[in-house]
Amino acid sequence: METILSRPVAVNKTLSRVLAVSCFILLTGLGAFVRIPLPFTPVPLTLQTFFVLLSGALLGRKLGFISQAGYLLLGLLGVPLFTGYTAGALYFYGVTAGYIVGFLPAALISASLKKEDHWGVVFAKLSLADAVILAAGTLWLKLSLGISLGAAALLGFVPFIVGDLLKIFVGAALYKKLYLRIRRSI
Repeated sequence: METILSRPVAVNKTLSRVLAVSCFILLTGLGAFVRIPLPFTPVPLTLQTFFVLLSGALLGRKLGFISQAGYLLLGLLGVPLFTGYTAGALYFYGVTAGYIVGFLPAALISASLKKEDHWGVVFAKLSLADAVILAAGTLWLKLSLGISLGAAALLGFVPFIVGDLLKIFVGAALYKKLYLRIRRSI
């Protein structure tokens, strides 16, 4: 039994898990709508990575991965969840497809957090997960645009470092605040 507003509430674990996964699918999709085009790169700045990192950190390995796999699957099936209100298999030929594919391993990496990890460890693990997303996106940029790895890094990695560090900082703080509350209910 959980308590909400000092009243006992029975928690159905299966329903809680389905709702948590659905919530992160939706949040990742909504993060794609926060789209800031940058004039020097074909890759926009979004909030998706913020929710990807939190999905693994807060839901754990299995549910975090399922939330991101569900996001990709729904987008692939035509639900317009991707950046620019797009969807479908053709999206995976675009310049940002590598980032989306990087969501899966990033959710797994961020799920390696433990409740006893101090803030610095949380920040470092979320940074590693984010770096995987940026690296996957950079590699795809290199392949899809036929440019050097250095040029791809200048377009797809370097411009996002500062913004992603801010997202990681806020994500680490939220993780430390919400982890126990969420894990008890799922």
